Amino acid sequence: METIQYVKRLLKTYRIGFVVVCVPVIVAGLFTMLKSPEETLGDKGKGESENVSMHPVHNEENSSWGKTGMGEERSTETDASESAEGQGTEPSEEAITEEASSLWMLPPETDCLFTEDEKAKLKEQALTAARKAAAVYQNADVEAGPAWASNIRNFTEEQCREVVMQLGSAGYVSVSEHVNMENNHALEDFYTAYQKKEEAMVTVFQVNGDGFIGAFTFLYRDGKIQTCHVGIGWKAGGIPEVKSVEVSNISEIKLTEKGYFIYMYETAVAHSELRQYWRTQPLSDTCRKLTEKYLQGLSYVNYNVLITNWNSSNVEDILIPCMFEDIYRIATGENLHAENGRIPSDVYEGIMTVCFPVSVEQVRKHCGYDVGTDSYPYEMIFSRQYPPFGEVTDYRENQDGTITLYVDGVWPDYNSDCAFTNEIVIQPFEDGSFRYLSNTIEKKEMELPVPANQEN
Repeated sequence: METIQYVKRLLKTYRIGFVVVCVPVIVAGLFTMLKSPEETLGDKGKGESENVSMHPVHNEENSSWGKTGMGEERSTETDASESAEGQGTEPSEEAITEEASSLWMLPPETDCLFTEDEKAKLKEQALTAARKAAAVYQNADVEAGPAWASNIRNFTEEQCREVVMQLGSAGYVSVSEHVNMENNHALEDFYTAYQKKEEAMVTVFQVNGDGFIGAFTFLYRDGKIQTCHVGIGWKAGGIPEVKSVEVSNISEIKLTEKGYFIYMYETAVAHSELRQYWRTQPLSDTCRKLTEKYLQGLSYVNYNVLITNWNSSNVEDILIPCMFEDIYRIATGENLHAENGRIPSDVYEGIMTVCFPVSVEQVRKHCGYDVGTDSYPYEMIFSRQYPPFGEVTDYRENQDGTITLYVDGVWPDYNSDCAFTNEIVIQPFEDGSFRYLSNTIEKKEMELPVPANQEN
């Protein structure tokens, strides 16, 4: 009964995502419970290699939770909650969310490379580092929310940058999505030691866009790599607190020639996708802004804009309905809202004839124009996991007012920081809009992707 209640609580919180992860585990558990006593006893003594390698335990919390699992003591709050359930009383929504948000799949204690003393020091280090940037959070509007988020209203990109800078000034390795890594040499030194099979440890402080700080400590020891993630949230008045501590196995790491540190978890963890990366080498602010304005949101895998050599003479080769949603978002900064699956012709043609060297007639010929409704079909794109993305690494301002962008296609899923290169010519307009004039692409480390609409 207790097991069923436990599963119900997690299903209520995580729903479909949790089902996908846990169905195999639940089936295996039921199979084990249905074994005969003789079979169960027979399984014992087969050795530790036959044991389940991952199991759900509570995160080590700063205050709300005590240790659990492996015979350790649990908090009185948890005991009271489970006692109430045993009497048929349904726990509160807040209690369910709090408990479920602290349950992750972690390595067994016997497999943990970090000692208890090291984990305690990492928690204190994370708090000490966060206090260096406390002034940024002093007047933050903090609201109730999940343990994996900062729950700060309207945390700005400039505040995010300032936190990275302050952590860097204090000597910590720090980074954010649109901010160059500070003290990157420490991460590079760690990778060098790893290649030499020397024991090493490094901590990287990642500042999320919402203000949440994740302290990722990588440890290479005894031929294995693990990361200890300490999540730092904030109380009102700029007071940091440890929201979670998670130890996870790392299956591989790679530092690319251009400076991408790419790592992969053995199993999915709560705060991250399976494969993650940071750019360790700096990228100029101008290149970042050009990437954000002209490339962010363009796909290498859903249509031909980036993977076909084209210009005004053969631009019709790239015209397909599914590209419009991304082009609309890039051009307007807003998400597309199609009524009844249709897009008015003035909207569709207005965007396409500005963003590409095409005529209305060409757009109508290739993008499904319906004369009866004077509209175009909305064709949804189903995203694919881990697609490559483009980043501007250099540019040239031409005499005719156009800009040539030199772009590297980064494909972390294949440990590639230059899978292919693009030269894209852009024509900016005075009102802030622009037109893609041409694209050329060259294969480098990887074969060119096949657009989703052309897959068999």
